[in-house]
Amino acid sequence: MLPSHPLTHGRLSSEQCDRYWRDGFLFPVPGLSEDDATKARRELEQIEATWRTADLPQPLNTYKRINAHLVLPMAANIALDPRILDVIEGILGPDILVYSTEFFIKEPRTKHIVSMHQDLTYWGLGAIDGLVTAWIALSPATPTSGCMDFVAGSHKNAILPHEDSFDPNNLLSRGQEVKVDVSETDKTAIEIHPGQMSLHHGLTIHGSGPNTSDDRRIACVVRYVRPDIAQQVGTTDFAMPARGTDSFGNFTHVPAPTSDFAPDALALYEEIRTAQSAIMMKGAAGKTEMYS
Repeated sequence: MLPSHPLTHGRLSSEQCDRYWRDGFLFPVPGLSEDDATKARRELEQIEATWRTADLPQPLNTYKRINAHLVLPMAANIALDPRILDVIEGILGPDILVYSTEFFIKEPRTKHIVSMHQDLTYWGLGAIDGLVTAWIALSPATPTSGCMDFVAGSHKNAILPHEDSFDPNNLLSRGQEVKVDVSETDKTAIEIHPGQMSLHHGLTIHGSGPNTSDDRRIACVVRYVRPDIAQQVGTTDFAMPARGTDSFGNFTHVPAPTSDFAPDALALYEEIRTAQSAIMMKGAAGKTEMYS
């Protein structure tokens, strides 16, 4: 287990920020405490046990994978945790919005993978610097359990051509894969443990292999944006205020939920999912359960 980068009063140093901008990623970074990560995992798994057979408008997995912070208070609490926001501020500055939150889970001994890709390919935001992903481990993410691999410096490219596979073993919405050859020697394995997180740029090429371990690989993945970022493909976009001010008005602000799957939160969730589907699936030849 690699020790986390030491923070200064909970914040990144200028050297650590420079390293992020040089490589397109930084890890391991302190996020939650190990105890808090363990509690979050227990809470998530209790939600799974309670709601798996409930009569929800969408499958439970859809709510875990898309905008979980809109319907689950525990997801919003992680995304808005001051310890994480203190770190994010070193990358984005003092004004921060939560763009999305999802739980990325690989069950033990499964073949699910994430193909090598750039996050910003289908989000309609363009090739921007003002978005950072915090990938927060709630269980060990190791090469055995299918941790992420990053390609250092790849964020200095534009958005590269991608090809959709809609492979059922690919956890991405379109099974998208960047159409460049990525050598194994170019990959950095991002091993992190409960409470630790990695940060990566929206253009950094990354992916992950199958989970061959006996434990679930669980992460809470939060995308943060600056308020000056704007949707370029869709007619509207949504974000949750996290810190600072928003003087741009590029995003419709959404509130944190007060209870699990409250009716008003479910209605807002469906409005946003419909709007984002038109962006995420534009030009797609196939279909996915998450976006209809």
